[in-house]
Amino acid sequence: MYRFLLTRQWVILTLVGIVLIPVMIKLGFWQLHRHEQRVARNNQIGRSLDHAPVPVTDLTAPGREVTHDAVWRRVTAKGSYDPKGEVVVRLRTDNSGKSGFMVVTPFVLDDGRAVLVNRGWIPADAGQREYPKVPAPPAGRIDLTGRLRADEDPGEGIRDTKGLPPRMIMIINSERQAKALHRPLLGGYLELISPDGEGQPQTIDPPDHSSIGNHMAYTVQWWLFSAFVPIGWVILVRRERRDRIAAAASAAAEAEAEAVPAGI
Repeated sequence: MYRFLLTRQWVILTLVGIVLIPVMIKLGFWQLHRHEQRVARNNQIGRSLDHAPVPVTDLTAPGREVTHDAVWRRVTAKGSYDPKGEVVVRLRTDNSGKSGFMVVTPFVLDDGRAVLVNRGWIPADAGQREYPKVPAPPAGRIDLTGRLRADEDPGEGIRDTKGLPPRMIMIINSERQAKALHRPLLGGYLELISPDGEGQPQTIDPPDHSSIGNHMAYTVQWWLFSAFVPIGWVILVRRERRDRIAAAASAAAEAEAEAVPAGI
């Protein structure tokens, strides 16, 4: 009574189920790895933000990449802004998701070296192709505190548009800006925390490191789906067998009724 499993329809259905099971298991592991990466990222950000601020020169130098453990560390710097080398970064959002520009200004340290400082967000009131009105940075010598960030690269999902108007960029990269400014810059850049006086660009909120997303729920979901495939297959087989037995019994009863002579 299980010969129907050799029909074309059931062979295809069985093969599809056999393929789906490992695919769903693999998707579950992929979501599990994403969950683990998210947890590791949150822990790393939390550790970095909990560290006491240190001088920026303790964690980076010209031509040196910011290490993974140093990203998001709070750092201090003493010196003055150089607005002549200031640029704006297109297509960036504020803390609420509104699109505009980030203002990046070189900050010259007391020892003569410089570091890029993302002073914060301003709206794109005149559009993304026209240089915006940028609040001037504080003048004179100041002490600032910021979060250390690694240089951005086009491979990180940021579109690197060419042919932009002067003093507009798409990614914040110390090596690129060092060539444009003809001066060495510390690797990476700072996200300004303070000072952030009235009328200045909107400073960026610290990253959210409390949410772990839905990856673990998706993991369980995919693995449950993979378990439901063989269970569903068995249910369908039993239902098909039951229907075929019922159909055969009904056909036999009809044949027997037709075989009985009329009037008996």
